[in-house]
Amino acid sequence: MPETAAHASIAILVFDGVEELDFVGPWEVFSMAKQLGAPLDVFTVGWPDTAITCAKGLKITADHAFADKPRADVVLVPGGKGTRQLAQDDVFNAELRSYLAQAKWQTSVCTGSALLARAGFLEGRQATTNRSALDFLRAHAPHTYILDQRFVHDGNIVTSAGVSAGIDMTLWLVGHLFGEDMARSTQTHMEYFPEPPYGNPA
Repeated sequence: MPETAAHASIAILVFDGVEELDFVGPWEVFSMAKQLGAPLDVFTVGWPDTAITCAKGLKITADHAFADKPRADVVLVPGGKGTRQLAQDDVFNAELRSYLAQAKWQTSVCTGSALLARAGFLEGRQATTNRSALDFLRAHAPHTYILDQRFVHDGNIVTSAGVSAGIDMTLWLVGHLFGEDMARSTQTHMEYFPEPPYGNPA
């Protein structure tokens, strides 16, 4: 059974050095679910401004600068090389902490979990990140139970491993909020049934 059928407002944070698929994957899931009738709105919030250059060079314009961000029920923090600098930015961490605190759900993809940790949301929790960044997360989350899984749900915190794993996490969240039928329909319309040509790593 879904948790709620009420309207959900979903913010996806973007910043210089954000990994493209970390946020575009979840954006696709949420946007497809909305197209199929899920009562949600999804928007991007740029730090600190709207002009963003992503990790692989993609340039985007966020819907809102951080100073003008709308309130959100779900805040998603993606990863990417930009998280290394942001994890050391006290001003950013304080601002993100405040934004996360007013949301019902705090979520991350890849090394975005380190930013959740720096904001104080992973104390005593289970979480994950990109398997190549487990030590990076441990350095910022010494009191977190770190698991090597595609995604981890612990209360109102949902974290995922790297890049494409964010799609899995977001589909789970759509199913939790709006029902399994909505999530299955979203997955079908996305044609998201991974069969990588070189298989899966051990």
